[in-house]
Amino acid sequence: MNKKGTILLSTFILITVAIVLLIIFYGSPKTQKSTVGIILTGSKDENGWNGKHYAGCQKACEELGLKLLVKENVPENTGECEKAVKELVKAGASVIIFTSYYYTEEMKDKVSDYPDIVFYQNSSEFHAKNLTSYFARLYQARYLAGVAAGLKTKTNKIGYVAAMSNNEVNRGISAFTLGLKSVNPEANVYVTWTNSWDDEEKERENTNKLIAEGVDIVTYHQNTANVVRAADENGIASIGYNITAEEAGEKCFGIVVCNWDKVYYKILSEFKQGRANNEKNKWIGIDDGAVGFNVISGEITKEDKEKLNAAMAMIINGGDVFSGVIYDNAGNLKCDEGEMISDEELLENFGWLVDGVIELE
Repeated sequence: MNKKGTILLSTFILITVAIVLLIIFYGSPKTQKSTVGIILTGSKDENGWNGKHYAGCQKACEELGLKLLVKENVPENTGECEKAVKELVKAGASVIIFTSYYYTEEMKDKVSDYPDIVFYQNSSEFHAKNLTSYFARLYQARYLAGVAAGLKTKTNKIGYVAAMSNNEVNRGISAFTLGLKSVNPEANVYVTWTNSWDDEEKERENTNKLIAEGVDIVTYHQNTANVVRAADENGIASIGYNITAEEAGEKCFGIVVCNWDKVYYKILSEFKQGRANNEKNKWIGIDDGAVGFNVISGEITKEDKEKLNAAMAMIINGGDVFSGVIYDNAGNLKCDEGEMISDEELLENFGWLVDGVIELE
């Protein structure tokens, strides 16, 4: 072989070795570690929970140079989630995000069938080698919303339209109530349940029930802002969630905000760096800019804002919402002086509501 042939052969060998190394470290073209799949219960264009998750994940993926695949309108507890997983894996996704609380109920015994896939589950009690629970510390923002409600209520009755009793929702209601009572010990939170994330008729019906009870402010834990609209129509003040200021009514004076792009950037950065599933729970809070309470009305005075800022500073500086003496609404002591409820308990075992929460039939 002449010198030219030897050079060509050496070049070919080097290129071949480089390709093999790329496949070893980054996967075959079909399973590129640059594709993320996200599964939603509703539409990615929804002005609410699903839309916010999609937009946040999309922004994070763009910043990190990741491709995003989406499966929309995948109902819970129907078997459709597993079908969506199979389709995303076939399409090349290396990480799959469950955005709904109950998807893991379907998939908890099946994620082990996909050992090479990284799974993230929104607010779950289930964990596996390849599945991490992730969530924003929304309860911190709920606490601030409760402070605002405590400062503005005149009847000392706040209404709360809740989807269903689970750790996430119970934690939010309780944090809101603790914030409320931190500035107004005489006030209480009246809760109604819809047993659905998205049912406009029930949400409106429950809002009207709360108004009849004498509440002068309402808030909610639902996918969309039906409660805000119903309150506005009745001339009742509200606190929004999963909406923008433009989507809120005239009587809405603040919004519980989650910046999902901050959450997804954090977990997907770790995925991209090869550190996915390195923790049992991934919880991201106000100190990372993931959650907050946005004042959107002149009803919140300068003095009110000062108290809100003080409460926020307390949290950012290491103070915990769930610390000190806390009783549940059945009179049981859940946390004592000098104690703090652990993250594990908050995330996985919050099957109760704090003192000051009154559940309506």
